[in-house]
Formats: sequence, structure tokens, C-alpha cells
Amino acid sequence: MELCTPVKETDEGRRGADKMRTADFYYDLPQELIAQDPLEDRSSSRLMHISLKDGSIEHRHFTDILDYLNKGDCLVINDTKVIPARLYGHKEETGALIEILLLKRRENDIWECLVKPGKKARPGAKITFGNGILKGEIIDVVDEGNRLIRFHYEGIFEEILDQLGEMPLPPYITHKLKDKNRYQTVYAKHEGSAAAPTAGLHFTEELLEKVKEKGVNIAHVTLHVGLGTFRPVKVDDVEKHHMHSEFYIVEEDQAKLINDTKKAGGRVISVGTTSCRTLESATGEDGILKAGSGWTEIFIYPGYHFKMIDGLITNFHLPESTLLMLVSALAGKETIMHAYEVAVQEKYRFFSFGDACILI
Repeated sequence: MELCTPVKETDEGRRGADKMRTADFYYDLPQELIAQDPLEDRSSSRLMHISLKDGSIEHRHFTDILDYLNKGDCLVINDTKVIPARLYGHKEETGALIEILLLKRRENDIWECLVKPGKKARPGAKITFGNGILKGEIIDVVDEGNRLIRFHYEGIFEEILDQLGEMPLPPYITHKLKDKNRYQTVYAKHEGSAAAPTAGLHFTEELLEKVKEKGVNIAHVTLHVGLGTFRPVKVDDVEKHHMHSEFYIVEEDQAKLINDTKKAGGRVISVGTTSCRTLESATGEDGILKAGSGWTEIFIYPGYHFKMIDGLITNFHLPESTLLMLVSALAGKETIMHAYEVAVQEKYRFFSFGDACILI
């Protein structure tokens, strides 16, 4: 596998976005439409179809997804696995409660973390978790006030994390998750995400089987989702927003499957914005997807020219978020803002545990 350099969007892809304001992507969302719990049956969510041809809207159920897929298409899933990255510990000297969120593994036992309260977390401070089976020492303060923590433990880190950690649910979900697995896709495989690729939460093993039976290929890529996914855009001018970087992997055989689909005239349909960012990062200007791994900071907003995807399955996103900008780049801002207005009127469920839409 070749190693790809970080990907940033080209100037060419930014044309037409000169005067784009973050406020253009604001919409009013009643609090009660934010889904607090996953549905009993993953695939029973509602599905809004937004046509990329004429912007028309249809109201369906997620199992109807099969009606929008054709033989020879390729569905691309992100097989990352969320780690139970939220840990609660005590400062050794004072016993003060400290909450940490693992963001990024820097090297073996050193992690970049978000620490609360930050004031008490100075370099040299030691934190104990779970009666001492895990200990951490803050060794540095890095970008955006994040801390580098070196962990000490006996055994396997992932197993200790499983025992002590909690799922890092986004801040807008206030209910406690009863079953950790409901914040994982059924095909989650490679550990490393601080957030779930939530479009994939709607798929069951049975539904994926039906997709295959229809003659649709399923390819997998990996993008470890960072917490920046939930970070609101704080600048007024969209172009000035700095994207967080995320690690992705595209395997040789999967790149071939996706490229062959395109060659044969099939469509590439991304399950989620994370698969979309991976595909668009690893595809050259020639429209060929390259196998490899690397860090991407791709920021997709209106004016961007899509090189690989023909359709997208995704959830409903936060106002003024980079994800709302991404779907607006694909379907057009007016179309998306109108669809979201309809979704609010029709009382769709929003965000991570909410309903889905397919843009195709």
C-alpha cells in the first residue's frame, strides 16, 4: 500500500463558494426531534429520498433502500469500530474527578485526549482509573488544549478499555446507552473511532444480505471518525474553517471492486459521510480510486466537484455543521435546506440515532 499525503480540497473545487456564510446552513430544530435512543429494530427507521435529478422528496422506510439500488451498483461501508473512549478517573494528589476522552493514539501508550476539567490537568499530573488497573500521566499540552497522556497498565489496553470505558456519545444525546453495541454498526471491525459512522447503524445483517441478493456489491473502507465530526463551524466565512484530520485505509482489492463498478457503468453509493470523505480523498483527478492509507482533512462544501460517489445514504445533520455542508455540496443547498424543513414538519428523528435519507 502506498502512503498518501494529507488531502486538502483544491482551489478548483472551491469555485463558487466565495461568499458562503456559515449562517446560510442554519435551521431551527425543535429539541424533541433529536433522537435520544436507538430504535428497537435498526432497519425500522424512516427514510427520506431526495432526488439528485430534480430535488423531489419521497417518504419511505429504511428497508425500502433496496428500491433505490440497482444490480451492478456498489455500496461502500465504513468498517471502523468505536472504542469506549470516555474514561472517568481521579487525580492522584487530590482525588479530584477527571473525565478524559481518547481522541488519537500517537504512539503505543501515548494518546491525545480531551480532558475535563482542563485547569487541573497540567503536565506531570497523574490520574488513576478503575482502582488503579489503569494509570495515566499528562506529559504535554498540544493543539486546542488537548493533552498527551502516557498510560501504564498490565495486560491488553483494549481489554482494560472495554472494562472501564464508556461509549463517547455525542453531546446532544443525554440518555444513557443501555447496550454498547447499538452505537456500533453490525459490520464494525477495525477499532479506532471516537464516534460511530451513524448512517451504517440502520443496516442489519438480513438487510445487507438482501442488498447482495439484488446483485449489488458491498465494498468496505476504513475511516476512524474523529470528534471534530461534532464540532460546529465557528467562523463566519465557510472557507476559513479548519477541518480536523482523520486516518483512512483503502485496501487494494476494495479499490479494484469500486473502480470496476465505475468502469462497468454501475453507481458508487456511499454509506455515510465518512465513507464519502474516504472515497473523495483517495480518488485522483482521473476518477480512479487509489489503494493506500493516510490522513485526510478534506472539507466538502458547495462548489466541490465529486470525483467518485454517485449517491449517499446519510442521517440528518446538525445546523451549521460541516456534514450539512457536505450533503449540500451533493444535492444543492436550496434542495437540502428545503428537505430539512420538510423533515422537521414531518417529525423525522434527527442526528446519530435518528432517521436516514438517501440522496440519489
